[in-house]
Amino acid sequence: MQDRVLPLWGIHNFRDYGGYAMRGEATLRRGVLWRSGQHVDATGDDLDAVSKLHLKTIIDLRGDSERELFPCARHPEFQAEVLFASGETVGESHAAPHVEAAHQVVTAAQAHKAMSDLYALMPWRPNLVAVFRLYFDALAEREGASLLHCLAGKDRTGIAAGVLHTLMGVSEDDLMADYLLTNVAGNIDRRIAAGAKTVRNNFGPKMDEDAVRTLMSVHEDFIHSAFSAMREKHGSIEAYAAEVLGVDKAKVARIEAQLAE
Repeated sequence: MQDRVLPLWGIHNFRDYGGYAMRGEATLRRGVLWRSGQHVDATGDDLDAVSKLHLKTIIDLRGDSERELFPCARHPEFQAEVLFASGETVGESHAAPHVEAAHQVVTAAQAHKAMSDLYALMPWRPNLVAVFRLYFDALAEREGASLLHCLAGKDRTGIAAGVLHTLMGVSEDDLMADYLLTNVAGNIDRRIAAGAKTVRNNFGPKMDEDAVRTLMSVHEDFIHSAFSAMREKHGSIEAYAAEVLGVDKAKVARIEAQLAE
């Protein structure tokens, strides 16, 4: 799995989420589906490496507040189109999910429950839904490599990538392996330290180190919480995609045509 990870210094969790077997005998193309965290701390070498991917589209799942606080660094030859929705894609705190979930959390068990509960709500947040729609429209209509990212590149990004994998017929084992790759992709200690600084600035020093690590990681319970909520409300993930995101069978077929090899 580590061969999917682009080793960068200032951009965390940057990796290819293609290459998995789809329904039938097709495979998701490699080199066209990328995901990551924010780019505000990108070094010149990082930007050079990203530029070589020839990205055509960037889907930014963050809200206005996050984009203002953490503006993405860009290569001098940057030409990709950035898609986003105006407004906030998170809760009333305007904080990323791992920061929002940290409220009144002290222990790892509390952090785990807070993240699971939050995942069950995220798929219906209006502005996040709006960017999810832009994401699937781009996959159906635009050629070339794309990058999907939020702040940490693990929660909003993880849900979107998981829905795509489901629609493309990727196995549950491969879907989960890709989702959990966040926990070992790149320099984990640096990523967790960066997130811990934000969490502690907002909620003080009382939180256990294990609680911070839980907030900055992913667990299969988290994505299962989102998927279970989709199934409970809509019957299936495919029905959620069609009814909430406008990804009907025809659009799924167009995405397959773009991404299958």
